[in-house]
Amino acid sequence: MTAIKDTPQPGLIITVFGEDLDQQGRGLARWNDWVIAVPELLPGEEAKVQLQQRQRRMWLARRLETLQPSTDARRPPCILAHKCGGCSLQHLSVEGQNAWKQRHLHNTLTRIGKLSAPLSPLISPESESLGYRNRALIPLLMEGSNLRLGYYRRGSHRIVNLNHCPVLDPRLDALIPEIKADLLSTGWVMDSDFRGKAGLRHLGLRIGVRTGDVLISLISATEVLPGIDGLSERWIKRWPQVKGVTLNLQPRRSNTVLGEQTICLQGQDSIDEQFCGLKLELGTTTFFQVNTARAERAVVMICHWLSTSGEPLRVIDAYCGIGTIALPIAAHGHSVTGLEISSASIRHAQRNASRNNLQNTEFIDGDVIKHLQELLPHHDALVVDPPRKGLSPDVLAMILKQPPHRLAYLSCDPATLARDLRELASDQGPYKIEAIQPMDFFPQTSHLECLVLMRSISCAAQPGTA
Repeated sequence: MTAIKDTPQPGLIITVFGEDLDQQGRGLARWNDWVIAVPELLPGEEAKVQLQQRQRRMWLARRLETLQPSTDARRPPCILAHKCGGCSLQHLSVEGQNAWKQRHLHNTLTRIGKLSAPLSPLISPESESLGYRNRALIPLLMEGSNLRLGYYRRGSHRIVNLNHCPVLDPRLDALIPEIKADLLSTGWVMDSDFRGKAGLRHLGLRIGVRTGDVLISLISATEVLPGIDGLSERWIKRWPQVKGVTLNLQPRRSNTVLGEQTICLQGQDSIDEQFCGLKLELGTTTFFQVNTARAERAVVMICHWLSTSGEPLRVIDAYCGIGTIALPIAAHGHSVTGLEISSASIRHAQRNASRNNLQNTEFIDGDVIKHLQELLPHHDALVVDPPRKGLSPDVLAMILKQPPHRLAYLSCDPATLARDLRELASDQGPYKIEAIQPMDFFPQTSHLECLVLMRSISCAAQPGTA
């Protein structure tokens, strides 16, 4: 090992032992009281690395040579895995990914949340670790006579050119080579960053996993794309599964991928999906979990847990989106009020409720905190599916002030989940945790979803209550 006298500096070559992974999937090691972050270094792996850049009390390094490989190391299923930033853990076996995610969640809940509640085994079948993504928004860049279509290189803004993506639903993946060739023949300006003239920015692909319906979307800074109508018509005729082609306009020079206006070029502007036995409508800008099977499993668990009350409940679904959770709950006989800040999503949820003839629903647009104070005293259960930053302090305070009998929390970030559970389910908190169920919505990456089911302590002490 490197002597203590060595001082960290760019270019220094040292030997390290992988201890953990960070949220970007980089290996973490310790050397002379410094944390060393190394892409593709796995826990249990010894490697020779070269220091590159200091970030506070951490150094970034690149791996030069593997001295002792991890028993969980594998050849990535994608030939671009070492370059593409779309996936970060393809070099780690599925068993290794599952073990790390389970361990990471446990450590995070213990360290940040001060919780000791047992975790259920991670739901992540190996057979569903590839081909699971039902949607892709792919950056484009025309360089001379070559079209770069793909995701950004890890740690940069350089597009890694691809023709296939193994985590994408294979029915979408099969379309990429021909669409790429068609776009190349148009002569359009293409630049996802919109650094020069206005042109095409991204390619959007979406599939209804249960229906097989496909929606192709072109995201552009301009409507002026000569020949776009003819190209759209050819795609509809070539592929019967393609039900529509849309043009989404994003004229702002920003990193926001989708704009507010979408034009239907051919066919339909949306596709159907079967989800939890219901028919949902998905458009170009609709938010819907990219892993249909995992999302459905989570919603089914919530529905069954609510139904153990033996009677219809009054449920609030905060951050309800298009009704992905609210509508299945309503289909189980409960009355549901959905809250969502996006007016477009609320209109979408209302249409989906009407299509499924669900009368026991109400959807309200506006900030969640704006309506919780009024609604909580009159409802039995609350379902929250917040963004990565977790519950805002105001929302958390409102729940603590008027805790409903049941609370289901679907989280996409273990750290913010642990922070919120420290308030909700600590010794002084109003809730007792009944189940903590980790779910791998994003195999091959370091991301992890987790569903926590809680019952108020006063309610849990009285069997038979909601």
